[in-house]
This record gives sequence, C-alpha cells and structure tokens, in this order.
Amino acid sequence: MNHLRLEIICWSCLLIAMAVSTEAASVWKLPTAQMVYEDLEKCRQESQEEDAATLRCLVKKLGLWTDESGYNARRIAKIFAGHNQMEELMLVVEHCNRMEQDTSHLDDWAFLAYRCATSGQFGHWVKDFMSPKEVER
Repeated sequence: MNHLRLEIICWSCLLIAMAVSTEAASVWKLPTAQMVYEDLEKCRQESQEEDAATLRCLVKKLGLWTDESGYNARRIAKIFAGHNQMEELMLVVEHCNRMEQDTSHLDDWAFLAYRCATSGQFGHWVKDFMSPKEVER
C-alpha cells in the first residue's frame, strides 16, 4: 500500500512540474506597435507579400493564432482592454473565428476571420493601435 501511495505522489509531482513548465513556456506578453511592425516585415518577406499568408504569419508570431483553434480571443481582448469592452470584443472574435473556420485553408481562415472581426469598431481600434505616432521608425 505504501508503494502505491509513493507512486501516486511521484506521478502527482511530475504532473505538477510539467504543468508549471508548460505554463512558464507559454507566458505571453502584450505586443507593442513596434513589435508588430518588426514581425510584419519578416512575415512579408517569408510569405512573398501575399496578404493572407502574411497576416497568418504575423498573428502566429504575436501569439494570437494557432492553426488548431484560430484566433485567441482572450489575448486579442487584452491588447484592447483600455476600451473596456473585452467581453464584447471576445464575442466578436470568437464569432468570426467560428464563422470563417476552414482548417484546410488556414491563410484564408485567418484573413477572413480578421476581416470579419475588424469590420466594425474593432477595426478602428486596430488602426489606432498601429498608427505611426506610436511607432518609432
């Protein structure tokens, strides 16, 4: 019986250690406009200026997209938390993500979901965030 308890404790410690290391590895930081511009340049070169591929590359580099689940609405909402509409923004991003989901055409999914989500007020926030006054070029 003691052997079984020891084994359970060892497995529990291992799982806790794995969870902590996974969480530490996935620490995400809010991107700045400067970071976006730098990653955008890299993505333009990698995707040979193709818009949908450039966008998907960029949002992946910023930690806002995975090919499995699309846009991370919570992270996007954190970027624009100053507008005090995080829940609404998350609903818009999640809706557009689901509506445009196409795992066989990932670049198109990223592009169409972005276009959907930015067709309203959120689009103005993105433009303001990326305005040249915030970026030192």
